[in-house]
Amino acid sequence: MPYNRVDVSMRELISACSGLEAADLVDRLARAAAAVANTSYAGFVRADPLREEARSMYAHTPPGDPLRVRSWLAESGVLKELASAVEPVRMAYDARVGEPGFLATPVPAVSCDHLYVWVAGRDFCDADEHLLSRYAIAAGRALEAASGLEAAVRLLRGVRAFRPA
Repeated sequence: MPYNRVDVSMRELISACSGLEAADLVDRLARAAAAVANTSYAGFVRADPLREEARSMYAHTPPGDPLRVRSWLAESGVLKELASAVEPVRMAYDARVGEPGFLATPVPAVSCDHLYVWVAGRDFCDADEHLLSRYAIAAGRALEAASGLEAAVRLLRGVRAFRPA
C-alpha cells in the first residue's frame, strides 16, 4: 500500500485531539479544586435544566471518606439547594451534627448548564469563595475546550471517512 500523506496526517491529528479523556479531566479538575481550597474533598454537581433536581456528577474524597461527605451530599438537602441556586452556596463546618463544611459555586460553561464545583471538609470564608469562583471559571473553560476537542475529533473522523480514495 503506498504511503498516503493525508491518511497519516489525519490519523495524527485525530490522535492528538482525542488524547483528552473527559472522565480524567473531571477527576483532575476535582483534585485541583480540593488543592486550591486546602481540603481533601471536592467534586461536581449538575442540576437539571428545569432546576428541580441536582445530582452528584463526581466526588473526590480521601480513602474511607472519614467525614462521610458522599452520604452527606445525598442526605443533607444540599443537592436540592444547589438545584435552584444561582449564587455560591456555603455551609458551616460543625462536626457535632455531622456538617462537614461546604462551599459550591456555579461553573460558567455553555456545554454544561447548571454545573457547580464544590469543596468540603472545613469552614470556608469569603476569600475561599472568591478563589473557588475564579477556579470555576478556569474549570468551565477547560470543560468547554474538552467539549470542543471532542466535536473536532468527530468532524475529523467524518472528513477522513468521506475523503475520496
